[in-house]
Amino acid sequence: MTQSVDTLVILGASGDLTSRLLLPAIGQLLTDQPERTFTLIGSSSDDLDDDAWRKIVATSFSTVDAKGPTVDKLLKETRYVKADATSADDLKGLLADADGVPALYFALPPAVAAKACEALGTFDLPEGLTLALEKPFGTDRESAIRLNATLAKLVPEDRIHRVDHFLGRSSVFNILGVRFANSILEPLWNGLHIERVDVIYDETLALEGRARYYDGAGALMDMIQSHLLQVMAVLAMEPPSTLGEADLRDAKEIVLRATRVWGDDPEKASRRARYAAGEVDGKKLPAYADEQGVDPSRETETLAELTLQIDTWRWKGVPFTLRSGKALGGRRREMVITFTPAQHIPTGLKGTMEPAKLRLLFAPDSMSFEININGSDDPFELERASLTADFGPGALLAYGEVLEGILDGDPSLSVRADTAVECWRIVEPVLKAWREGRVPLQEYPAGSEGPEDWKQLG
Repeated sequence: MTQSVDTLVILGASGDLTSRLLLPAIGQLLTDQPERTFTLIGSSSDDLDDDAWRKIVATSFSTVDAKGPTVDKLLKETRYVKADATSADDLKGLLADADGVPALYFALPPAVAAKACEALGTFDLPEGLTLALEKPFGTDRESAIRLNATLAKLVPEDRIHRVDHFLGRSSVFNILGVRFANSILEPLWNGLHIERVDVIYDETLALEGRARYYDGAGALMDMIQSHLLQVMAVLAMEPPSTLGEADLRDAKEIVLRATRVWGDDPEKASRRARYAAGEVDGKKLPAYADEQGVDPSRETETLAELTLQIDTWRWKGVPFTLRSGKALGGRRREMVITFTPAQHIPTGLKGTMEPAKLRLLFAPDSMSFEININGSDDPFELERASLTADFGPGALLAYGEVLEGILDGDPSLSVRADTAVECWRIVEPVLKAWREGRVPLQEYPAGSEGPEDWKQLG
């Protein structure tokens, strides 16, 4: 650990992201690494005092059983500063109040974060300042380019953390370890031996009061454009020489530059739907269009599916399908690598003859390898067997790993400027086709597996 940040300032400190994800991650990080010390300042436009802020921090810490002298010290010393994140004067005062080298974490809506970055450009910034921004990075390719240009005027690229918690260190390294540390797998990791790859993130959760953000984004922008494209890039990258930030981020960028909509046909390569009234886990849900804060005329999708191709020798002809949805009947968070069928099965064998499948599951991280074996009762009857392994929970929550990188000045798990632009470039033809109504918006009952005519992936 070589910490480069002395004070972490959270803008939007009174919001859900801070209390639900950032603060528990900080508590866990300090419990796991008691030698780590830094100052925490919370800031928002809400009328809070230091005591009220410390109560918020303590409550969040209790959810992860954070404890120890380092935790106690932070709780005692943390403070709150009321400020408008878009005001240059307020931001200047905040940074002046920070001890040593500061980092600003923008736990804010994207439009507000962009305005805050513009305000930062109007005065001299402290030496070594680090900026951390939540996705989405812009609202389209052009806005991402503009935001990158604004950020580049403020601090160097290696001190800009475009946060994607799906790129938590444990999850990424689990994929890299399976691929590159096993000579039995890497030679098969190409279109000669892999038939298709599916990346699926289906949730039972519905809107959960997030209409203000989600109704302007939808499943494609909220999940596929950011998170799942990043996961796909790690699955498909060429072997990096090292696990350093330059090699890892270069390898992801090369994959994404070669990625486009399957057949350049967004109408055939994408599908969208939104949930109707139904029931999930015994809880009745209204139709998405009837949820509070939703504008039905926007036709925001809650289930999106997109098939892509990667124009490299390794992946020629292999479809990569990314899918994410809300209010579904079951939770699925997995990457499914389907291998090509056996070239010839000897006459006389019968039963299951599906191709082998490798499943890499995240949250919690585990894997299974599904193959055909001879049955115990009848050696001529093939049965399905699954070889499983549990990667374990990892030392830290995903946001703890993200914050560790921010505090230590390691951007290897953050999204680089050019990569953020490529992700928008990939999905823009689909967004255009959807806006023009060329891809119908289907419906599915909440608690179902999706529209009846959708083939289940993996």
